[in-house]
Amino acid sequence: MDSQTSKSPQPSQSPQPPHTFQVDLRGLVDLLSHHLYSSPKVYLRELLQNAVDAITARRAEQPDAPARVRLYAEGGALRVEDTGVGLTEADVHNLLATIGRSSKRAEGLEAARSEFLGQFGIGLLACFVVAERIRVVSRSARTPDAAPVEWTASDDGSYTVRTLPAEARPEPGTTVHLVARAGAGEWLTPERVLALARDFGSLLPYDVRVGEEAVTDLPAPWDRAYPSPANRRVALARHCHDLFGFTPLDTIELSVPLAGIRGVAYVLPSAVSPAQRATHRVHLKGMLLTERAEQLLPDWAFFVRCVLDTDSLRPTASREALYEDETLAAVRDALGERIRSWLTGLAAGDPERLAAFLSVHHLGVKSLARHDTEMLRTMLPWLPFETTDGRLSLEEFAQRHPVVHFTRTVEEYRQVAPIASAQGVGVINGGYTYDSELVEALPSVRPGTVVAELDSDTVTAHLDAVDPAEELALSGFLAAARARLDAVQCDIVLRSFHPISVPALHLDDRRTRHEQARAEAEEQADDLWAGILGSLRGSAPRARLVLNHLNPLVRRISSLGDAELIGTATESLYGQALLMAQRPLRPADTALLNRAFIGLLEWATHGESDTPGNSAGGGH
Repeated sequence: MDSQTSKSPQPSQSPQPPHTFQVDLRGLVDLLSHHLYSSPKVYLRELLQNAVDAITARRAEQPDAPARVRLYAEGGALRVEDTGVGLTEADVHNLLATIGRSSKRAEGLEAARSEFLGQFGIGLLACFVVAERIRVVSRSARTPDAAPVEWTASDDGSYTVRTLPAEARPEPGTTVHLVARAGAGEWLTPERVLALARDFGSLLPYDVRVGEEAVTDLPAPWDRAYPSPANRRVALARHCHDLFGFTPLDTIELSVPLAGIRGVAYVLPSAVSPAQRATHRVHLKGMLLTERAEQLLPDWAFFVRCVLDTDSLRPTASREALYEDETLAAVRDALGERIRSWLTGLAAGDPERLAAFLSVHHLGVKSLARHDTEMLRTMLPWLPFETTDGRLSLEEFAQRHPVVHFTRTVEEYRQVAPIASAQGVGVINGGYTYDSELVEALPSVRPGTVVAELDSDTVTAHLDAVDPAEELALSGFLAAARARLDAVQCDIVLRSFHPISVPALHLDDRRTRHEQARAEAEEQADDLWAGILGSLRGSAPRARLVLNHLNPLVRRISSLGDAELIGTATESLYGQALLMAQRPLRPADTALLNRAFIGLLEWATHGESDTPGNSAGGGH
């Protein structure tokens, strides 16, 4: 080698040609099947795309050319025939042997690129996911005098090319033959091929058939003419049931001509979680791109499922999802605006249908109204809220009450709702998703409305004070009651309020609960954490047990002379008030309830074993 390199170069030698990458076809097919494509079924979509693109290319030059695609499946083999532009021998070497090369780039067809769906080379490569051998027979429509050509390839990366007699392919077009690889025969059965062809190609613009069975079903259901709007609704509802498996609550037309979009959105008949990502069916130039498009609509529109056809959105490399770009963002905004317009149209002209929709999907509309002032203003008379006056809209509630009080949690609302209602204080339960945010936004769309969060001080202020002389006479009872509840960080307040049937009301607020949680954590922590938590001790007011002086039971308890019995009765009232408010019980509360229950049993059975003079009958 050294002796050779020492020789002077000979001028007659020509430079060596550049090297090219060598591709391991089997490894590439494995990569496609396991990482790029979600299922082997995409092979049929690729074959249909190649056939449709070939027809489109031919019709760009010969508008009257036939437009047919025929698929024949039998005995573990599949044959796909099209009347497309076809290939010459040079095209075969140039296109089929080069991965990623597209016939759409050739012969000055770059300007017509938007009319095509895929790349011929990649499409055939995808067929190796289910086939061990591919044979392509083609005759060019651009060069009618050229002989038909045959290209045969195996999954080991080898291929052969030969010309055929003219009678082997009398008319221009292409036929693709597949032979199933081991274990993939099910993908080439007639039933599976027909099902896949209809799923992928029902909206294709050409005549596609599997044997004698029609695949295309045009025009699309949303583009057809119907005798009446009622007939249209019935037909689209049937289409939704066949496609998605449910009968829609309503149908929304999706037409965005500037984005080349036509389709429908079907309103779900039952509520779904806002966190659940909605999936939609998207066709690209008639070919099904994906049935799991998630980014198509704004997040708030989780109550609809869409099916549409577009010619503007860009697919990902696998052509099974949408590429997130400015075009998709603009389409998402446009479709969101279309759904918003449908809602405002219902509010203006069809309140019954709107009420039926909101009874199921009010959460989605509330989510939209949080960020859209105009939508909140439009939906104000319709969105339902839980209030002390029943289930009302914010507009109706604000008309009844000069101050719109609300609670931030369901527990707070349950605490105060019965008492506030009896005192004439209107309260909205803001504990459900989005409700408190919408109540606080009310003044922005209804100027002059006063909104205030309801706290324990506000409730207590609306309760009638007890005559000072009467309260002074009960000072001994109140002292004994306060001493007993001091262990659970609760004060005693005596008031007169309705309904009389409520003996006691437990009131606290978030600051109080935070302080209670900190105190509990401090008790259970080691010295270091106890010191840290102790330094965080707040000055928040303690919880209150408001005793109803008008209640007969409270009056009887307040007349008891036994301090121990007063304490037991007070603990019972405290526990009952907690349960009525449906508040979670702390360990200290549970221990108190158990102690009060046992104490009451002992008191109730005391007279059975003692003399009448020693019984607690006086308290009876």
